[in-house]
Amino acid sequence: MNAINSVANELSIAPLGSGDLIDRAVRSYRKYFVTFILIAAPPVILATLVTVGWTFISRLAFPSGSNIDNPDILLYYAFNWLGKTAIWLVETVVTLSVMGGASRNFVRHILHNEPISFAATYRNTWSRIGGLFASSLILTLFLTLIGGSILYFGLLIAIIVAALTFAAFSMFPTLGAIISIIISVVVMAATTLAFFFVASRFAYVPQVMLVEGRGVFASIGRSLTLARGNVRRFAALFIFTIVATYSALAILYIPIGWYAWIEGVDVFGLSGGLSPAWFEIASQLVSQASIVLLSPIWMVGLCLLYVDERVRHEGYDIELMANRRLGEIPAVPDDYLNPLQPAIASGTRAAIPITSKEPSSILGLK
Repeated sequence: MNAINSVANELSIAPLGSGDLIDRAVRSYRKYFVTFILIAAPPVILATLVTVGWTFISRLAFPSGSNIDNPDILLYYAFNWLGKTAIWLVETVVTLSVMGGASRNFVRHILHNEPISFAATYRNTWSRIGGLFASSLILTLFLTLIGGSILYFGLLIAIIVAALTFAAFSMFPTLGAIISIIISVVVMAATTLAFFFVASRFAYVPQVMLVEGRGVFASIGRSLTLARGNVRRFAALFIFTIVATYSALAILYIPIGWYAWIEGVDVFGLSGGLSPAWFEIASQLVSQASIVLLSPIWMVGLCLLYVDERVRHEGYDIELMANRRLGEIPAVPDDYLNPLQPAIASGTRAAIPITSKEPSSILGLK
């Protein structure tokens, strides 16, 4: 009975609202703060060191003056931007891969009350590193392309509609300006919602790979099927993480900005010249420190959202309770199609799925 109550406390049968999701993510983050920081730190620290090294290489390769008309400075910005974009891409892919490893650790924590640990997370990640890296790269490139396209067209539509509205109310410029601003805000909000709708469909790919033991494309398909009605909660988690990240950036960046301003540094780059190396590196360190501090909230939030989706749609809480009370599902011969699936895959591959097209229940009953 205590085991059942323990699981019930972790997973409420009632769906998690946006506030509940963020609250549980923050509470888990506070409880395992040191562990989560250690888990999130390696990819970010490595990316920071490479970025700092790339900055020095850029400055050595393209020594530039303080004038924007100097061609060297344009080459420096292009070279520096390309390198940092590549570093960001690799850092994002590796971070998503680590999130997948952490998701299995998190579910086993719920299932067997195992501790969340650095070693278990990276052991899980390494066990499926190829699939995790491939799926994370596909999703990062796809969502970046889709997100940029949606933002571009949304901004274009907002500008066109605002201009037409302002022209239609040319006799009343103040009213026209107000209506144009309102319409622009509504269009951009709809654009953002469209991005969240697309991105939320791919939110569970790392979790599916590690918890259910599926392959890359099977995990993408499974995520598309599982992510139903999670747009609002996904958006709330995303917005909360972004706001928290920029809040941390402001707290850490303001002292550096004030000091740079006192020293005469062009903080906003309006002069077109290069900022001092120390200021550029310090800014990079601040932004990466905020990622280390706050990416675990995003990681835990997505894991909670994944488990909650399975609780609501598949009775996953019952599977977890049965696993704790009855143990693992017994092994069967390879030629036998087992209608029962484990609550969490024991290996790197899941059991063979049922291929029959006839409708069946979770227990294989007609």
